[in-house]
Amino acid sequence: MSESTYPSVKDLTLEEKASLTSGGDSWHLQGVESKGIPGYMITDGPHGLRKSLASSTGETDLNNSVPATYFPPAAGLSSSWNPELIHKVGEAMAEECIQEKVAVILGPGVNIKRNPLGGRCFEYWSEDPYLAGHEAVGIVAGVQSKGVGTSLKHFAANNQETDRLRVDARISQRALREIYLPAFEHIVKTAQPWTIMCSYNRINGVHSAQNHWLLTDMLRDEWGFEGIVMSDWGADHDRVASLNAGLNLEMPPSYTDDQIVYAARDGRIAPAQLDRMAQGMIDLINKARAAMSIDGYRFDVDAHDEVAHQAAIESIVLLKNDDAILPLNADPAAARKIAVIGEFARTPRYQGGGSSHITPTKMTSFLDTLAERGIKADFAPGFTLDLEPADPALESEAVETAKNADVVLMFLGLPEAAESEGFDRDTLDMPAKQIALLEQVAAANQNVVVVLSNGSVVSVAPWAKNAKGILEPWLLGQSGGPALADVIFGQVSPSGKLAQSIPLDINDDPSMLNWPGEEGHVDYGEGVFVGYRYYDTYGKAVDYPFGYGLSYATFEIADVAAAKTGANTATVTATVTNTSDVDASETVQVYVAPGKADVARPKHELKGFTKVFLKAGESKTVTIDLDERAFAYWSEKYNDWHVEAGEYAIEVGVSSRDIAGTVAVALDGDGKTQPLTEWSTCGEWEADPFGAKIVAAVAAAGEAGELTKLPDNAMMRMFLNSMPINSLSTLLGEGGKKIAKFMVDEYAKLAK
Repeated sequence: MSESTYPSVKDLTLEEKASLTSGGDSWHLQGVESKGIPGYMITDGPHGLRKSLASSTGETDLNNSVPATYFPPAAGLSSSWNPELIHKVGEAMAEECIQEKVAVILGPGVNIKRNPLGGRCFEYWSEDPYLAGHEAVGIVAGVQSKGVGTSLKHFAANNQETDRLRVDARISQRALREIYLPAFEHIVKTAQPWTIMCSYNRINGVHSAQNHWLLTDMLRDEWGFEGIVMSDWGADHDRVASLNAGLNLEMPPSYTDDQIVYAARDGRIAPAQLDRMAQGMIDLINKARAAMSIDGYRFDVDAHDEVAHQAAIESIVLLKNDDAILPLNADPAAARKIAVIGEFARTPRYQGGGSSHITPTKMTSFLDTLAERGIKADFAPGFTLDLEPADPALESEAVETAKNADVVLMFLGLPEAAESEGFDRDTLDMPAKQIALLEQVAAANQNVVVVLSNGSVVSVAPWAKNAKGILEPWLLGQSGGPALADVIFGQVSPSGKLAQSIPLDINDDPSMLNWPGEEGHVDYGEGVFVGYRYYDTYGKAVDYPFGYGLSYATFEIADVAAAKTGANTATVTATVTNTSDVDASETVQVYVAPGKADVARPKHELKGFTKVFLKAGESKTVTIDLDERAFAYWSEKYNDWHVEAGEYAIEVGVSSRDIAGTVAVALDGDGKTQPLTEWSTCGEWEADPFGAKIVAAVAAAGEAGELTKLPDNAMMRMFLNSMPINSLSTLLGEGGKKIAKFMVDEYAKLAK
């Protein structure tokens, strides 16, 4: 076989086919050397390459990996609302994979932040599926543009760490389709990730790895997925059932290839199914051959660090800026005396814990950046980065440092011990010693700016009165120090927007009634009302709403308009003006608000956005297209997406609660109707085009004395509208039966 001729499944023995459906070891595919199939490396990397080095015992050490650029985790990068920037991050990640001979990088993770206590929220993108899908697709497209694969994960409904290896997520079809699956669907249809990683958990009683509906019926047959599905590490519990369901690859290997061989021989696995799963693995390897054949490649460490730097800048959200305390003046001649308090300023928490933990190529703290830029500041650590009690000596030093300053930059947040893959948090609060220190510092100096370090939402309201300014940078990766300095000293205006609501109290979150479940299951009882969909629909006060973020500039959105472009599609336009003397970016957000609907729908939902950079005084017109899905909900009655006819409001604003303009558009609807039967209510008959004609015929026959006359008083009509026609006899006796038979017979004629 020549080097240019790649094998197909037809060239393999049964045993070789079976071997391809399991890994070679924890981080390699299982090759077939005699047939020219290499065992390429696949490894972690939602936010940067984590190529582990083996420990002396041969076990994987999550904290021992080759140096790689650590970009902001999704918790931060999602706040950029900048798909083009995210695409650049993906390209850079791929270049590092090429250097390290990694064929597939395991990410991004697009599971929904159902509850802010979720231990892996730092690794996921948003509480909103539209934002998650339209941002994370940049990672997939960027990485794969360089000939390296991605693994979109964790498919599906991996929304908690508690009992994550086996918990049964009980979710309605509508909630799955509208909240937990759309990010995956968009990325599959838009970018075709080479691989998808299935989750550990069960969905409605079936393990994801063994879920034929999930992996084959929907993913492949409905969405058109062309790649392979691999298990999360240890998520495959029955290799035969999983392969039949559509799982190509078990990771890591359980060394049970013989199970597949025996099942294929005795008919429990159809030959065609094994061939499909094995051929998928060959196709994956062939896609990666070109990039994996590049020898001697070295990525530009400084260039990638600059991408990480820009990504960190755009991840920072300015929550509060009373008295315009920010930006600070960095000019030594005019600068105020600065105190920097908090160990995070010296020892940054730049990444989350667990499988995404990598070794950065560089690490520049905020204090390092100040020193490099010649900006003077007095520093006091104030507290230790653990969960131990406060140190009075450190507190006293911090307060004295604050007293001697004009302004205090106070770095607070969650230490790594407080949030990580593997466990869920039990509170939104930061460590009590940090809050107590903030109170002491604020008593000594009223000019305090809090700079947070956290992978998911923390409570802000209880301590916000002690700070004039609050920055929410999340976790910023390896270039967080320079990025923070750029924003704090005004080299650039903050432009981040919240991808996750900040509630006033964790008990305000609708999922708390069922969090994190009991007796091996968790009920997603809130349905589609996740995050702002709940808060905004039911008028629940929040601390900071979804999409929120301040700027040093001011903007105006005007001339909001919508034009219908099809029966159920529209185009939205608006003019954005920078009304300040500061160059800055603003993110225009488009929400769709349905009118009266047959199902309970959220008040509004994000269906489009664009980030616009505007020089001082500049205006631009933005255009955002809304497709049919922007107006649809998942109908369990039709088992399909459904657009009802009627008027929809289109809202354009800068957060879910800051709407600059609203316009209406009237849609035709998709015309879907449900076949009428004797179990359909009178109201359903009247609402149907055919049924309405038959109801009119019943009324006419009643007037003519041919059928019993239907009651015409309001109370009786109310009962009739909610009554299946096979129950008309309870009101009308024998005449009701005749009416029901007449209606069913006439419908059979009209509906032919």
